[in-house]
Amino acid sequence: MIGAPDTIQVFAPLKVRKKNGRPKILPPADYLPSEDQTQDPHILRAIGRAWSWRRRMEASEFGTVRDLAIAVNLAERHVSRQLRLAYLAPEVLKRLVYKRDAVAVTEINLSNCAALPWAEQEKVAFDNAEQGDA
Repeated sequence: MIGAPDTIQVFAPLKVRKKNGRPKILPPADYLPSEDQTQDPHILRAIGRAWSWRRRMEASEFGTVRDLAIAVNLAERHVSRQLRLAYLAPEVLKRLVYKRDAVAVTEINLSNCAALPWAEQEKVAFDNAEQGDA
């Protein structure tokens, strides 16, 4: 007697293309990653990178932002701007990372938002997104 098969096959319509000499997995053309207006994965990735860089700076692995930029092979200005994301207000980080609330500003504007007092950051980062939801 033959039992039920204990394996399943899953077909995911992904494409593999080379981009800048590297293979990259692309989702189907009709895939909409932000249909429900959730958090942009680029912002989450940038925050993670910023915190990693901040820890390395605080561990004295690098003396200056320039040294860090050289080590990660990126422009100093870009590293400096993204590093600011590690200094966002705790409430803003909580909403971005844990609740995955959508921000009302771009990643660049969010890094500029980090220069504001913590009390103002949440309003700047989320107010327009909340108005768009209403």
